[in-house]
Amino acid sequence: MPQSPEGLLRPYLEDLVPFFYVESHAWTAIGLSGAAIFGSRFIIQWLRSEKEKKLVVPALFWHLSFWGSVINLIYALHIDKLPIILGSFFLPVLYGRNLVLLKKSRGKTQT
Repeated sequence: MPQSPEGLLRPYLEDLVPFFYVESHAWTAIGLSGAAIFGSRFIIQWLRSEKEKKLVVPALFWHLSFWGSVINLIYALHIDKLPIILGSFFLPVLYGRNLVLLKKSRGKTQT
């Protein structure tokens, strides 16, 4: 199978994780699943808002945001192109923080 040309991280990581830099249908599936999970959050938010007849951002929105961004980051690291990596790098941190805040706010309303 053809391998992608040397990128930003490949020279440093290829010996540790050689499968990361081999092109395959599995990597395409990973990339598509990350995009599908991340994109589905808007459908969930839209359907919930339509159901309640007001703007609603359900907790599932943040879970889909987090996991979709994690998978997208993994795929970005596989692609090994700096603009894609930088565009994906901080999103799991931001969405993870929102999940922490969501958990804290739920804990306060239940006590």
